[in-house]
Amino acid sequence: MSAAGKKLAIKRMMDAPLDTVWRAVTEHLTEWWCPRPWRSEIEALEWKSGGRFAITMHGPDGEKHAGDGMLLEVLPKERIVFTNMLGKDWSPQNPQPLGIVGTFTFSDAGNGRTHYRASARHWSDAETKRHAEMGFEEGWGVCADQLEEVAKRLKDTGDA
Repeated sequence: MSAAGKKLAIKRMMDAPLDTVWRAVTEHLTEWWCPRPWRSEIEALEWKSGGRFAITMHGPDGEKHAGDGMLLEVLPKERIVFTNMLGKDWSPQNPQPLGIVGTFTFSDAGNGRTHYRASARHWSDAETKRHAEMGFEEGWGVCADQLEEVAKRLKDTGDA
């Protein structure tokens, strides 16, 4: 984990080819987006630069955490940049529990493997610290592990 420059980040070397990891990200988001036993429900998801996302996470005890935002940049098989600071129609919003600019990056590592990096940038040192204390590394790490599980399944079975 890195906290330099108001940023938290995790890295993984995934045992699946870049094409398969990308497919897992974009076609199977509900299978990896939040740590189990939580589950995700997609309300809106436009995989394009300027596209909207609205995803609700449901907890095992009936908890709900709605997330709404914009995909600022989508470069297939390379990078996804998003924020929860902007909502539908690019309207500024006050996100909860805190605002971020998130980035997922992907690159071919050769031998059927993929470099994956996920980061969250914050507006202040206090927000960075708060996100770290909320469990950024563990939560985003679990999601990365779940993403790799999905990608490996797709690689091994060809399941779509």
